[in-house]
Amino acid sequence: MSAQNQVVVGLQWGDEGKGKIVDLLARSAAIVARFQGGNNAGHTLVVEGKKTVLHLIPSGILHPGARCVIGNGVVIDPEVLCQELDALAAEGVDVTPTRLAISTNAHVILPYHRLLDSCRESARGSSKIGTTGRGIGPTYEDKAARRGLRVAEFLSADTRRARIEALLVDKNRQISEWFGQAPLSIDEVEAWAAPLAERLSAFAADTPGLLHAANAAGDRILFEGAQGTFLDLDHGTYPFVTSSTTLAGGACAGTGVGPRDLHNIIGVAKAYTTRVGAGPFPTGIGGEAEEYLRQLGGEFGATTGRPRRCGWFDAPLVKRAVLLNSVTHLALTKLDILSEHDELKLCVAYEDDAVPGSHQPQVPVYETLPGWKQDIRGARSWDALPQACRDYITRIEELVGAPVALVSVGPGRNEVISRDPIFEGLAG
Repeated sequence: MSAQNQVVVGLQWGDEGKGKIVDLLARSAAIVARFQGGNNAGHTLVVEGKKTVLHLIPSGILHPGARCVIGNGVVIDPEVLCQELDALAAEGVDVTPTRLAISTNAHVILPYHRLLDSCRESARGSSKIGTTGRGIGPTYEDKAARRGLRVAEFLSADTRRARIEALLVDKNRQISEWFGQAPLSIDEVEAWAAPLAERLSAFAADTPGLLHAANAAGDRILFEGAQGTFLDLDHGTYPFVTSSTTLAGGACAGTGVGPRDLHNIIGVAKAYTTRVGAGPFPTGIGGEAEEYLRQLGGEFGATTGRPRRCGWFDAPLVKRAVLLNSVTHLALTKLDILSEHDELKLCVAYEDDAVPGSHQPQVPVYETLPGWKQDIRGARSWDALPQACRDYITRIEELVGAPVALVSVGPGRNEVISRDPIFEGLAG
């Protein structure tokens, strides 16, 4: 019987603070496995006042005892991955093949994916969907169309060149005829790819075999998701979504581990709501109040730097996410950012019982709660929080149908309050 494996997922539109939660849980994990997305996501960690932003490598890399896995469900830009390896090494973080394994079945983002992504988004004009332009969508598109390049093929010089040369015929037609850009040559792409493939070859592994061996040995696995529930390709606010499955169930397909080996599902929600890019955002505030919240919370994308849209906590949205992910524990982040407000609004329902994430108009119904107007960053226990703050959390629990197991009261690793054994002893 394996240890209690854990899955961390976002319950809103991403940027919920999953990196910090993964960082905490990684202390008791043997393996931290990323299961979907690409470098369109960014996890920000603050340890002893020092900020680290990771895009592909799992957040557990900051814990020497954890081995990290990039699963088959991830799409990998090898250039970005090597840059991330260099940045971590410069900070004294050990990122060797004994600490990081990359699935040979993961798909590779190539230069034409990035180029096509940015060209397509520009061509949409006012109908932009808010892509990061990192080539994520086109790579998943090629994966689904069975014309993608996987890590195993990327690492083989002869296979890589032959496959890319054949694929460039169609890609260059799009690049030049559709978008008026200069076509890419095979020699140009190969000059980019060869040194990256040589460097990454030592990290390639049979990651499903590695994970199942860990399970058999009774080691705990922590599965790390990117983005958030309502950016999910099937259940999100389509078409303003990402190109992968962001739900907890995606941990299975994205790593090769079966459903019976997923135990605790930790859903992460911000104490208010944010969203980067276009798409529905029912509880958006707008105006000076939004900018005030954005500046207080530092709400700018970790990957793109784009300002995030800000709004009140959307309970129907999070309740739906709790159901879609079978959440067992809720982690509530950035509660300290609300400490400057005289009063807070909670969206408790939508008019006409609209379904969250659907195409129905979602008009929020609000409750107003008193603010606490008190710095809570020093609080380390439930009783140390102001009563109004505790009432706010309790009301969220009632509305979303899941217990708040962890409260984050600041960006630092130790600025948390544990309310469940799953998190006890992890901060500090």
